[in-house]
Amino acid sequence: MLLSLMIFIPLLGMVAVLLLPRESEELVKRVTLLFTLIPLALAVYLFISYDRSTAGTQYVTNVPWIDAFNIQYHVGIDGLSVTLLLLTALLGPICVIASWRNIEKGIKAYMALFLLLETGMLGFFAALDLFLFYVFFELTLLPMYFLIGVWGGPRREYAAIKFFLYTLFGSVLMLVAMIAVYLNSNIVNGVAEGARTFDIPTLITLAATQGHALANSDFQVWVFVGFFIGFAVKVPIFPFHTWLPDAHVEAPTAISVILAGILLKMGTYGLVRINMAMFPQGLDHFTDGIGFWGNSLALLGFINIVYGSFCALAQTDFKKLVAYSSIGHMGFVILGLAARNDSGITGAILQMFNHGVISAMLFLLVGVLYDRAHHREINGFGGLGTRMPIYTGITTLAFMASLGLPGLSGFVGEALSLLGAYERFKFLTILSTIGIVVGAAYFLWTLQRVFLGTLNPKYEALPEINGREILTLVPLGILTIVLGVWPNFAIDMFRESVTNLIDVLNAI
Repeated sequence: MLLSLMIFIPLLGMVAVLLLPRESEELVKRVTLLFTLIPLALAVYLFISYDRSTAGTQYVTNVPWIDAFNIQYHVGIDGLSVTLLLLTALLGPICVIASWRNIEKGIKAYMALFLLLETGMLGFFAALDLFLFYVFFELTLLPMYFLIGVWGGPRREYAAIKFFLYTLFGSVLMLVAMIAVYLNSNIVNGVAEGARTFDIPTLITLAATQGHALANSDFQVWVFVGFFIGFAVKVPIFPFHTWLPDAHVEAPTAISVILAGILLKMGTYGLVRINMAMFPQGLDHFTDGIGFWGNSLALLGFINIVYGSFCALAQTDFKKLVAYSSIGHMGFVILGLAARNDSGITGAILQMFNHGVISAMLFLLVGVLYDRAHHREINGFGGLGTRMPIYTGITTLAFMASLGLPGLSGFVGEALSLLGAYERFKFLTILSTIGIVVGAAYFLWTLQRVFLGTLNPKYEALPEINGREILTLVPLGILTIVLGVWPNFAIDMFRESVTNLIDVLNAI
């Protein structure tokens, strides 16, 4: 019940916001903030009370929903989902505070859509029924489309439509694969037995049962591809990535934070929860190291790392640089998952959480500068370190974390991912370290161009970062340091879940 309350509190908040008068803008903001702080409090409680010694799901609610198709409202958490639920709930109030002065038109509609988006994200990470999982996945699409298309930059309509079409394309393939799984969920040795189901834990068990239609290796390969493309668009994985830079550049700051911090993780979470756990033979086909297809998932991770890093190096727009850096960093997650071992998967999941924190910091920092200078051209700044020392210090922390400096959170996830990948894909892993070198290059070069050198006279009166902006960055900065020196804070949460997943993968 507690988990369901956390999921639907923002939806209740959306209704409350819609009932408020349009002219009561301050009240709308305060009500929205309240309805994002409640899920955060509940997420912290779930995180603290979660039993780390078991891989099973906890705080489970399972009640019938659509009886005709045996669809259930089935939610619960394990070590992976509770970690991402905490990240989602944390970024909720941070984004509301970040939007406090930045959104000037249609504040009521903006806040209502944001609360709807939060419900979709929270529900997605908690869903244990495949149909419910898909509903929450799709629930994030429309609010995101309008938040970019209405409140975005000059090319917002183009970016929103591109985001919508790419995601819809992936969703359709995912829907086809989901229906195929459902229709085959009661077929054993070619004979229909019992009722069909969308229940994810049940489907995982059936997919490992000899003689069951879901355990057929050819079937698993095809549905693996269907789900994979749907999630690959969200990650995004090359070549499904081109919507991301446009969406980030045009989206308001807070929506860029959600896009990088949470929506990208929905893709990698789906790969772990569905592709890896439910279709291990499909995964094996693309990660067994035999021939082209046996290296293909690792190859996609490598391409993401190198392509994203070099594209980031070429950017002069601060926000687009951070967007391309996200593509590169998510490549390490894919490479770690392709390794299929303890180090690789642990590193990938840790990197998912760490990247969510660091990328949120980076986009908030870009927004702070844009609010003052009204442009993001890196070469147009210079010498800001003397004018904005606090802002420079926080940005340096975020840059160092993102480039993987030991002692900060970005290092551990990437190191574990590479360590795991090296056991299976030695040559690709060695080549992937190019991304780390290039990452250091583009962040240090940006640091030099924006903050060092002679101060541009045009920015002599540029105000320092204010208290509201610092408030949004402090919790993320603390997490960046804590997870750098104490990564087990997060790893202990999902260690048993990773062990359980590896047992499933090793059983094929």
